[in-house]
Amino acid sequence: MKRFYIAYGSNLNVRQMRMRCPDAVIIGTAFIPDYRLLFKGSKSGEPHSGSRVPVAVWAVSARDERQLDIYEGFPDFYYKKGFPLEVKLSETGKIRKLTAFAYIMHEERKLGMPSSLYLQTCGTGYRDFGFDLQYLLDAMDVSRKVVQ
Repeated sequence: MKRFYIAYGSNLNVRQMRMRCPDAVIIGTAFIPDYRLLFKGSKSGEPHSGSRVPVAVWAVSARDERQLDIYEGFPDFYYKKGFPLEVKLSETGKIRKLTAFAYIMHEERKLGMPSSLYLQTCGTGYRDFGFDLQYLLDAMDVSRKVVQ
């Protein structure tokens, strides 16, 4: 049985995701409302009124989800949270409401700067889905101010 998974970090990178989760299928794109993108050593998000995070939605198998659990460090570094979304379907462009899960880094983790390789991987993913790179730049600015 497949579940819907929300990718907002390095798993936006289609090439990387296809290697990590061979059964995964791109469903479409969406935005998580009232959250903002942050870097906590790697990528995460937090509630923030009026902000939004661009995401890709994938259908993943149980095997894919196990691989994602390992990659994300679930449950030690990340927990899973379901989000109701309005997803723009890749195949038709129509909007479909569905619930998908995302990995959210535990809130007590401090902000940090991602590696340049991680940031490049995310940037490729943003381009893969046509997202505005400004979301990544804004997250970097918030992290840079806290780290300095």
